[in-house]
Amino acid sequence: MAPFKNILVSLILALPAFAACGAALPSSLTLRANSRLPDPFTFYDGTKVTSQNDWACRREEINQLFQRLELGTLPPKPASVTGSLSGNSLTVNVSHEGKSISFTASVQFPSGTAPFPAIIAIGGSSIPTPSGVAIINFNNNDIAAQDNTGSRGRGKFYTLYGSGHSAAATTAWAWGVARIIDVLETIPSSRINLSRLGVTGCSRNGKGALIVGALETRIALTIPQESGSGGAACWRISDSMKSRGVNVQTASQIVTENVWFSPLFNQYVNRVNDLPIDHHLLAGMVAPRGLFVIDHSTIDWLGPESVFGCMKTGTKVYQALGIADRMGVSQVGGHNHCQFPSSQQSELNAFVDKFLRGNTAANTNIVRTDKANNAGFVEANWVNWTTPTLS
Repeated sequence: MAPFKNILVSLILALPAFAACGAALPSSLTLRANSRLPDPFTFYDGTKVTSQNDWACRREEINQLFQRLELGTLPPKPASVTGSLSGNSLTVNVSHEGKSISFTASVQFPSGTAPFPAIIAIGGSSIPTPSGVAIINFNNNDIAAQDNTGSRGRGKFYTLYGSGHSAAATTAWAWGVARIIDVLETIPSSRINLSRLGVTGCSRNGKGALIVGALETRIALTIPQESGSGGAACWRISDSMKSRGVNVQTASQIVTENVWFSPLFNQYVNRVNDLPIDHHLLAGMVAPRGLFVIDHSTIDWLGPESVFGCMKTGTKVYQALGIADRMGVSQVGGHNHCQFPSSQQSELNAFVDKFLRGNTAANTNIVRTDKANNAGFVEANWVNWTTPTLS
């Protein structure tokens, strides 16, 4: 197995060269009904993933599928991105095709010696702030509003790209986080260690955190908290729970509530089995970087079975790459939504230690739920493919 740095570098270098990987996705997709969770290790054209280089290509294919079917288009870095850091306020200025926006993010620096690792908090953080780690508070609603379904096309992202742009609010947030990192890269005295960046958020902002981590490869550690359907849950499993009478959020409901997903997704919400993607693949897109999924086992709306099963399936990508300890899942109940339980503190510490502080010995072998019988998840009902060893 190649060292982490080599895997990461080879993966990132491979991403822009997707067309060189082989046949590109056709302009018109042929969707085939599949009631199981789609195989991460089979390309759209049926070719098998047999190496880490193949996975780099498959990861980018999955990225394109998510953008075409669920998330909308993520624009590349605009021609002009500038900014400054004054005290605790980071200013980002962006210009695109004659239009300009500015937005700010507040930075809470810890005491100690810089440069500091940092966690970008989507809409604020509800996990305990780790010692020695800076917190960058990102006002995601300023970039793309999420008040209700009437929020579509509102926010500074759409000022630049137009109210009819296909990007979901969550995709626009990923774009905003990327611009924050762009600016930090231009400020040598920022006191932020740009190789040690994390992202977190809870509930609706937890959905955003997972999507940010999947789309933005400069994030070293992704920590979605209690993100439910549209985040760490799989659409298919949530639909199955709903059919059994569980009051769980589903794809068909979520598009009637808010603008977290692209209008492109609307046509699939009542036929999610037709999709060649589900959110175990979103988790797989984070690999080989760190991913720690914090979840709640006793709030039906969040879909505990769906989240645990979906993310346990997502760990198979990490297993295939020989880095199983870089993705963890911890599901604990008995507390209020987005209230961080002390029983998960040591697990959070371990992931922060490994990915933000560089302690490679930290024990991050964590896949657990406090709910009986794997929270109801029966793998044989959802996984009909095998996990290869990718060299």
